[in-house]
Amino acid sequence: MRLAEVIERIGLGDARKRLARNTALRVIALVIAVALWMFVNASQHGTLENLPVPISYRSLPAGSVIINTPPDFVKIDVAGPKTLLSLLRPDRLTVRLDLARVVQGQTEIKLRPSMFNVGRTTVTRISPAEISLDIDRVVSREVPVHLNVDGQVAAGYQINGVEVTPANVALSGPSRYVAPIARIETEPLSVKGIAAGLGGLTREVALVPPPGPVRLSSARVEARVAVGERITEMEFRGVEVEVRDTEYKFRIDPARATITVRGPVIKLASLDPKGRVYVDAKDGAPGSREMPLQVDLPDGMQLVRQSPEKVRLRIYRGKRVSGGDGRAS
Repeated sequence: MRLAEVIERIGLGDARKRLARNTALRVIALVIAVALWMFVNASQHGTLENLPVPISYRSLPAGSVIINTPPDFVKIDVAGPKTLLSLLRPDRLTVRLDLARVVQGQTEIKLRPSMFNVGRTTVTRISPAEISLDIDRVVSREVPVHLNVDGQVAAGYQINGVEVTPANVALSGPSRYVAPIARIETEPLSVKGIAAGLGGLTREVALVPPPGPVRLSSARVEARVAVGERITEMEFRGVEVEVRDTEYKFRIDPARATITVRGPVIKLASLDPKGRVYVDAKDGAPGSREMPLQVDLPDGMQLVRQSPEKVRLRIYRGKRVSGGDGRAS
């Protein structure tokens, strides 16, 4: 073989090898490019992110209050390129709801995708999609304080009066809660066993908070309970009528009386009526006469009624026997 042919064959083989090698590299490069394109394309479409977004309520009209508890956050689904979604920060997406035009009662606010500043991404779902607000007006007024007394005072005594300071407290809150309140109760104040001799009772007691979001101008009051002897009436029947200040024998008709006495129950229970119903015969000459019936009672007791009002007294000329009661037989 000639030298020229040998050289030609060697050069053609090298070219074929280079061509084969370049083709393989091109195929690998193409595969890598396609894979990168698919990866980038996949990352730019169809990605979904769920984000909690704060809700801010502002410009509520003066004198108004929100009764219910609206949500502080809503959740949104956002679709878009992953690179853009990674830049979203929930704390910077706060939705500020303007309540300047809300009216008293129920108000429904619909949340729209346009309220959320998510840039070139898209809000596909909002939960909840609607916020319900219950609006009421704030009112103030005063109501009396009622002292809640618990237990019984000592036997024979009674509560003569109660006093609280301050006597009234101011309420402030939503009208629907304030309007029905007629008075404010105190916590129970025990008066068990208290007697008048102890000077009554003075204590600081707490007020019972009313239901709902209602504020009180005072949380406690000073309570005073005045205790005195229980006053009642007692009837005494068949009380013997005495004749005083005479040395003569006598006869009296009727000889017994009925009296009704008013006074402290403890003192009445120990009152002995004997010797307390009488007629005064001082300087009375012998003979028959009608005399007023008199009743002698201890201090603090009062005669309510008596029967009879008068008795007939007959005085004899004979004098009493020493040690006798002077009644004629």
